Amino acid sequence: MNLNYEETIKLLTSQGKFYINLGLERILSIMNLLGNPQENLKIIHIAGTNGKGSVSAVLSEILKSAGYKTGLYTSPHLVEYTERIQINNRQISKDEFAKYVSEICDLSEKHNIDLTEFEILTAAAFKYFYDNKVDIAIMETGMGGRFDATNICKNPILCIITSISKDHTDRLGANIEEIAFEKAGIIKENSEVIISPLNAGFEVIKKKSQACHARLVKSQNEINTVFEGRKNYAFLNFPRGKYEFSLLGLYQRKNLALIEQAVNVLKQKEFKVSNSAVKTALKNVKWPARLEYISEKNLVIDGAHNPDGALELKKSLDYYFKDEKRLFIYSTISTKDYVTSSNILFKPEDEIYFYEFNHKNAVMFEEYKSKMPQLKNLNKLNINKLDEILKKDCLKVVTGSLYMIGEIYNKLII
Repeated sequence: MNLNYEETIKLLTSQGKFYINLGLERILSIMNLLGNPQENLKIIHIAGTNGKGSVSAVLSEILKSAGYKTGLYTSPHLVEYTERIQINNRQISKDEFAKYVSEICDLSEKHNIDLTEFEILTAAAFKYFYDNKVDIAIMETGMGGRFDATNICKNPILCIITSISKDHTDRLGANIEEIAFEKAGIIKENSEVIISPLNAGFEVIKKKSQACHARLVKSQNEINTVFEGRKNYAFLNFPRGKYEFSLLGLYQRKNLALIEQAVNVLKQKEFKVSNSAVKTALKNVKWPARLEYISEKNLVIDGAHNPDGALELKKSLDYYFKDEKRLFIYSTISTKDYVTSSNILFKPEDEIYFYEFNHKNAVMFEEYKSKMPQLKNLNKLNINKLDEILKKDCLKVVTGSLYMIGEIYNKLII
């Protein structure tokens, strides 16, 4: 088939592809037909519940600043699918995206391999990075690790496991130990694994590392940051210094500790990463909708979609904007523990606008209202009134589902 970009998106979001089916048999089959390009890539593999996207983005920026041609594969996207596959911050073009997806879908149909959306995208990313001869590829897991489609790289040069908390419990397990076991599935024989000793899944990760004869590298607990004059700074140890850091969020302190240790390990593997490259990267890195602050609108955008993310967002709001009245625009999908998240984020008197966005699992306003009777100022968002709401004299916080944020993102930032 020879699909254009719009036709490609329709295929990916069709009921035939848009579902989750964990397992590696299908992705291994299609990659074998493509010549197993993933086996010829240097890969940093990143798993975790929260923080893996930020860690991926910062490491990508550091390696790019150091002169390496760096592939970055992340999910989900905000506005366009092309955001998920990038080289040196440049998204794959829509034409190339359609070409790679068409090729993979043709192969899968010819050989009766029933691929999911995520498997198609993962295969496309591996092939695109190989064809473009990247020096290194950073691959973020979609869900879990053990049966995630990204988990077909046999010899990653580095594995990083970010914070672990309860999420996707219907698929990954009901408790931290079970979820950590799934995340630990990215650990390979004789690989190197970076993790914080304070990670809730540390003991499970340690046990799996020992079983795989992998070297477990502990990061610091966190890197100190300070917010001065509406700018954020991080105090790093390579070398010691105060570095301007463009990403807000107290949770970034934990992520920075993982990133710092990752740079140390990469240097040991003879990657040349100068201090000036790190300095430039930390100042320039962007990671949209993760505590993104648009000062001229006094607007925060953050995809806090689970209780752990909600808690981190609340801590950050209390730190950066503690004396400001808050107005929330919120939405969620039914597979998330949105009641717990809401109880963490919202006070009964907060002004909250709930948005019914376009997703098959989106929670509707009346259902949400019935679960949160204590919220006295809960309103259904009329999207035509969004500009009016954003002009209110208070801190506006758009949070919840990244799918929702993607749907209205361009309206928020223009």
